[in-house]
Amino acid sequence: MLETVKYLIGAVGVSGYGSKSTAEEVTESCPDLSSVTAIITGATSGIGAETARVLAKRGARMVLPARSLKAAEEAKARIVSEFPNSEIIVMSLDLSSFSSVRRFVSEFESRNLPLNLLINNAGKFAHDHAISEDGIEMTFATNYLGHFLLTKLLTKKMIETAKVSGVQGRIVNVSSSIHGWFSGDMIRYLGEISQNKRHYDATRAYALSKLANVLHTKELARRLEEMDANVIVNCVHPGIVRTRLTREREGLLTDLVFFLTSKLLKTIPQAAATTCYVATNPRLRNVSGKYFADCNEASPVKMGSNLNEAARLWSASEIMVSADPKASFDPFTAF
Repeated sequence: MLETVKYLIGAVGVSGYGSKSTAEEVTESCPDLSSVTAIITGATSGIGAETARVLAKRGARMVLPARSLKAAEEAKARIVSEFPNSEIIVMSLDLSSFSSVRRFVSEFESRNLPLNLLINNAGKFAHDHAISEDGIEMTFATNYLGHFLLTKLLTKKMIETAKVSGVQGRIVNVSSSIHGWFSGDMIRYLGEISQNKRHYDATRAYALSKLANVLHTKELARRLEEMDANVIVNCVHPGIVRTRLTREREGLLTDLVFFLTSKLLKTIPQAAATTCYVATNPRLRNVSGKYFADCNEASPVKMGSNLNEAARLWSASEIMVSADPKASFDPFTAF
């Protein structure tokens, strides 16, 4: 009850910010970002678009990958119209396709750009069951597995950039408090919904993908520390906001729920605040593997802190994204 009251009134935490803080407010005192190159997925609308806008305002060179180049060009035009000196690069990327992720990384590397900041923001809520071209349930493929592969392929570039620049690289995984709605065996359920529509529940599938984001953060932080890499990774819950993601579930019941909980909803600038805080704030130097909400460190559900489950998911993910034709993954027998 106390936490809900704090949320409603926008009480600030130890960071000095709270639920009512905006992305612009939390970056007012951040260092100049003119030497920073950032990739942010899902930046054509909603929280991602506001995150990109604010980081561009602070001087960052922004790379906007998107499935729709038209939407990305429109997002670029909006930013440039407000900040004419912004450097915005539009590139093609479909996160649900492993081949598309690999093409994107290859093209990005061919530009010989540094990479200081990677924000894995894109999210999909698929009401209808669908399977990706790689045979994975679409929500999981887009929200988690595509980001897993993207991060895996860009980590070397981030480590090199940090070493040359002396500036710590940062990876931000955008999750959701809904990650706590999933229970059970993650790998087995993924196998069930990737092979049989009958087992598919849209909300549970979304929660699974968001839990995977949290566990990815835990295991990646451990691996980066083991490598002595000057790169950190953290996970954020942006808050609940009515964006295109939630509008995919339009209907009388959805509208009623949003009306009754309207006081709990954030504006888009407020929802982008935690991502921008974690991406830029100097006090988070060397802070890695953590979960943030309302611009303050918070606790994921118990399963989200399970290091064994994080390692298990990582191993399964490595097989699922493998380019080796001999690699095969059977969720019912493996791990």
